[in-house]
Amino acid sequence: MNNISEKNKKELLKKLFKRTHEGIPIRDVKEEFKELIKDTTPAEISQIEEDLIKEGVPREEIHKLCDVHIELLKESLEKEKIIVPPGHPVNILMEEHKMILNFASELKKIAENITLAKDRESLKSQMEHLNHVKKHLKSSESHYIREENVLFPYLEKHGITQPPAIMWMEHDQIREIKKDIYKLIENENIEDIEKFAKQLEEVSIAFAEMVAGHFYKENNILFPTALNVITDTEWKEIRKQFDDLGYCCFTPKLEKIEDEVVKETSLEAEMEGLIQFESGSMTIDELEPFLDALPVDVTFVDKEDTVRYFNQPKDRFFPRTKAVIGRKVQQCHPQKSIHIVSQILEDFENKKRDSAEFWINMKGRLIYIRYFPVRGKNDEYLGCLEVTQDITDIQKIKGENRLLSGEK
Repeated sequence: MNNISEKNKKELLKKLFKRTHEGIPIRDVKEEFKELIKDTTPAEISQIEEDLIKEGVPREEIHKLCDVHIELLKESLEKEKIIVPPGHPVNILMEEHKMILNFASELKKIAENITLAKDRESLKSQMEHLNHVKKHLKSSESHYIREENVLFPYLEKHGITQPPAIMWMEHDQIREIKKDIYKLIENENIEDIEKFAKQLEEVSIAFAEMVAGHFYKENNILFPTALNVITDTEWKEIRKQFDDLGYCCFTPKLEKIEDEVVKETSLEAEMEGLIQFESGSMTIDELEPFLDALPVDVTFVDKEDTVRYFNQPKDRFFPRTKAVIGRKVQQCHPQKSIHIVSQILEDFENKKRDSAEFWINMKGRLIYIRYFPVRGKNDEYLGCLEVTQDITDIQKIKGENRLLSGEK
């Protein structure tokens, strides 16, 4: 078995995965698995999942199969020790895993204590503790957001797409369980304490089991894979983006790191015909249609109070012609409102305000007009942005709409 080539090993592993998927008892294939995977890395396991998806196995089935993988691969995976310094994105996430698991344990303990509460004072104390845990669970959303919006995209850049997709599915499952927890805790009319305690225990067990399994997969498959494919420079970029998004209220205190993000050079951007922004790039042919597609009118006035640009959306509220380009913005307003415009611009330049807003009725529509200062990287005043939006229909929105029109 030790002489099996890497290609054949992968094929045999895939066959064993498929056999478990088809209902073969784990005990019938476990020894074969143990022999095959003893020298298999987490990255190879991830690649096998990728191959199964390409061969037509639904992602949802891979998700179910992933739980079987953990049972079969546990002995091998536990040999993998992740050693990264404090402050490394993986270290941050793993430390947060520990804290979230602690909160899951606290939930179950609180449920037990509520059952034993003999008076209202004891119950009040447990409910205060429960609300404390709820606060931290809500703050934990930052953990999942950082993974989904930073770590997962970097893995995808290296061709690792299915494990992040599976982990994101589990994030949504965790969110649903958390919603049940919040709904239960926020019910102000708790009449049957015993029933409440039982419901809390059930949901806390579901939460604990879900996050324990999920974190195990991340610690032993996802993170080792990430460390294997993501470069040192990219980890610095990831840490900077983690900092930008922010952390949980319980995340261990982190030392700020210097911004050493390596950006694409302007020369490379020019060669590709791109306008390079800090958060992405566009071609000239894309940029203007993009600005015109915005559901708002936008106008830019520079630091000399000169109109420099306006977009051309499908529906415009106020007339704009190219003749206003290069004109002083004060000349674009009626005499009676010039003093207001000048005051806004002066306040922006002197940092006395960060916005100004107005709303008017026009032809039966409610038009919302806002002004914002535009500042450079060194906080210098560059000009003013005017945004005009029809909010008539927005004000009528109620509830939720998660489907496209026509879907059921």
